[in-house]
Amino acid sequence: QVQLVESGGGLVQPGESLRLSCAASGSILSINAMGWYRQTPVKGRVLVASIISGGSTNYADSVKGRFTIARDNAKNTVYLQMNSLKPEDTAVYYCNAEIRTTSWSTYPFWGQGTQVTVSS
Repeated sequence: QVQLVESGGGLVQPGESLRLSCAASGSILSINAMGWYRQTPVKGRVLVASIISGGSTNYADSVKGRFTIARDNAKNTVYLQMNSLKPEDTAVYYCNAEIRTTSWSTYPFWGQGTQVTVSS
């Protein structure tokens, strides 16, 4: 079985920073793409940032220049550094990873979600 465990959410004021972490564990042969999504009642779940095993990254326009995604392949961990946070960044943030569990099977896995609230 595979598990993704997130940490690092919380309550901050506008302009402050947070760093999210997501560690994958279990029956993992390799991990392809890893990413962060966020969900609100109004917009649903949307992609924030993603990174493939080679290191190429992709960001939503709303976070470009403020958020940075990175991964540590040796630790099966992905990070999201969030700077200059805005109230509109408030959401539940979910980690996602495409994990090869056998030589012929790759599945998407999700973390449990972590709340990020930006408010003065």
